[in-house]
Order: sequence, then structure tokens, then C-alpha cells
Amino acid sequence: MDLIEMGKAAKSASFQLATASTAQKNQALAIIADELEANMDAILAANAKDIALGQASGLSEALLDRLLLNESRLQAIAHDVRNVISLPDPVGSEMDSKVLENGMSLARRRVPLGVVGVIYEARPNVTIDIAALCLKTGNAAILRGGKETFFSNLELVKVIQLALSKAELPMASVQYISQPEREYVTQLLTMDQYVDMIIPRGGAGLHQMCKENSTIPVIIGGFGISHIFVDESADLDKSLAVIENAKMQRPSACNALDTLLVHQAIAQPLLEKLQHQLHDKLTLVVDEHAKALLPEANNIRLAQAGDFDTEWLSYTLGVKVVSGVEQAIDHMREHNASHSDAIMTNDLFNAERFVNTAGSAAVYVNASTRFTDGAQFGLGAEVAVSTQKLHARGPMGLEELTSYKWVGQGNYLLRH
Repeated sequence: MDLIEMGKAAKSASFQLATASTAQKNQALAIIADELEANMDAILAANAKDIALGQASGLSEALLDRLLLNESRLQAIAHDVRNVISLPDPVGSEMDSKVLENGMSLARRRVPLGVVGVIYEARPNVTIDIAALCLKTGNAAILRGGKETFFSNLELVKVIQLALSKAELPMASVQYISQPEREYVTQLLTMDQYVDMIIPRGGAGLHQMCKENSTIPVIIGGFGISHIFVDESADLDKSLAVIENAKMQRPSACNALDTLLVHQAIAQPLLEKLQHQLHDKLTLVVDEHAKALLPEANNIRLAQAGDFDTEWLSYTLGVKVVSGVEQAIDHMREHNASHSDAIMTNDLFNAERFVNTAGSAAVYVNASTRFTDGAQFGLGAEVAVSTQKLHARGPMGLEELTSYKWVGQGNYLLRH
């Protein structure tokens, strides 16, 4: 596999995609959605191979859940692709139009980034999400999935390239690095002559490796400890419902709840309710104060060093009792609150204090952290959830996959 040739082909394809009409791009997306459904049996058979290999190699239940495709999930992926068709095409739109004193009309016009390299782990749906968003925004993509998704991704990329061909767009618009050797990832990270942005989707180790080795700008995201702080004014029963949703709906998701922070004034009744409702489903990792409030519980253990820095991705929940919103924020700052965090409160001051001081990409008042998602935000599918502070934050939809150029128009205007 020659990555330089892939890079050249992707760059060439990006020039064609940049000038493709919205109708042509939408046609390609419609064909992808149709082909996903038409080839469902082949895709699910390939995914079954990946699941069997994952089970044999001892993958955790959380990772197997991320890896799994079934008929309903595949139909949901096709639906997400069709949803991207319905979204406005940002390419070519203009922002901040104004006329300068010298008579020049000046605006910023959205343009594609060019070629996007995406490195991701055991989530085959990411293959389609990225392809759909990149195509809509006129970007070419070079994809590198994890070995756990090998057979699934090969089948999905086959569907994508068939759709590109039918839509008369270059098949090199979406390419896949199928070789498992790590040297190909290292090489991709240094192909700055051809690749304009790297987006890693996976754990902290993958992000750190990309940051340290890439000569291309890297979007950092996906990883972060998600917190809910329940203050003394909150409705406990309603808060408990939000906590259960944030933790239990899909614990393997990056926006699932990791740490529950509870105000000391309501800690005992809330934790007793939590224990009563979820004791048979949840393991609690608690500080000493919380442990003392649940003396007879047998599904808890005391937190050890590093536990509050752990993205659990499972039915495990960290619990800490705090004195108020300030201590909650201090804990969050110390323990990597950069993704999705929420406060349960009926106090407007505490709500504003939390929103203004939490350093997270997405902050919620009286809502589940599980809403941090491109589809939920009305962006369509997402290419990543960025937790950095430059270029893009939170779910990266269509606009976040564009840059802009300044366009000035005059009447043979000279600078004096």
C-alpha cells in the first residue's frame, strides 16, 4: 500500500469535490444510504466476523458494543446519511459581508478544508459518518480504522466507493488504509503535503500519539471525564432520572456520565435513592464521605488514585460529595472535565456560575450529558467531538469541516 499515491489521489479528488454542486454531492449521499440497505446482509456478515474475533481476543463488553452493527443500527446510519442530505451545504456561503470606506465589498466565503485524515478505533459507524460529512463539505478523506473493525470497514468502504462511482465523483474521495501495521499511521501523520487536518477518534493514548507525531494540525477530542453536579436546590427525583439516563442509556459512549458530584446537604437522600434504584446494575467508586452514607451497600468500593480520571465506558460510576458549586468546579478542573458536564439545580446563580466556569466543550443545566451529539444538536452526523479550544468545539458537523477565504470585490480598485 503506497500512502503517498493515496495522498496524491486524495488531493486531486479534493480539487474536484471543491467545485462539485450540492445536487451532485447529495446524489452521492442518497446512493450511499440506498446501498447500505441493499448490502445489509454482506455488511452484517462482515461485522459478525469482527465481533467473533473481538470476543476471541477478549474485548470488553463496552468495546464490543461500539463495534456491533445490527439491522436497526445500520438503518439508523442510513437515516443519518439521508439527514445530511437535508442539511444546508455550507460551501460557498458568505459571512460578515460589508462594504469598506474605499468601496470594496468584503466577505468571508466558506471553502472545504481539502483532505481530512481520520484515525479511529472500534466504531464502524464512524466510517459512514465521516464519509457523509466530508462529501457534503467537498473534502476528500483518508480513513484508518482499528483492526477490530477490519472486515466491517472494508465492506462499508466498498459501498461508499460504489456510490461515488455511480454519482460520477472520484472514487479517491474516500480511501481506506487497510494495512494493520502502525507504520502506516505514523506515515499518514507526516503527509502534510497532501493532508490538511488529522482527526483522531478514540482514547487518550491515540490522541496523545497524534499530537506528538503529527506534522499536520490535529483536532483533539472524544476523550474527557463527564460529570453531573447535583446542588442542594435540585429536585432529587428528576435529577435521579437524568443521572440514570446519562449513565445507563449507553455507557460505552464518550458522553456517558463518569463522575457524580453531590452537594453534601442532599447527599444522603440522593445516594440512598440512587442505591435503591440501581444497586443491581451499577458499581459505585466513591470517596470516604459517600462510603459513610451507604454503610450497607455491597456494590461499592473506595476510590483509588486515578479513579476520578477514568472514563469508565461501563456500568461503573464515580461518586464524590462536595461542599458546593466551587468545590465541584475545582474537582472538574483537576480531573479533565473537557467533554460534557451538567448541573442539576433550581438556583439560577448556581446554574450561571457552573456554565461560566466549567471548561467543557458542552455544558448543560438540568439535562443529560448524552445530548452531546451531532444528530441531537441538529448538525447531522458528526465527524468528532472536539474538546480543544481552537477552530471547533463540541460535535463537529458540516461548518466545522470548512475553512474560509476572504473575497474582496472592487471596481478596478487601487490602494492609496
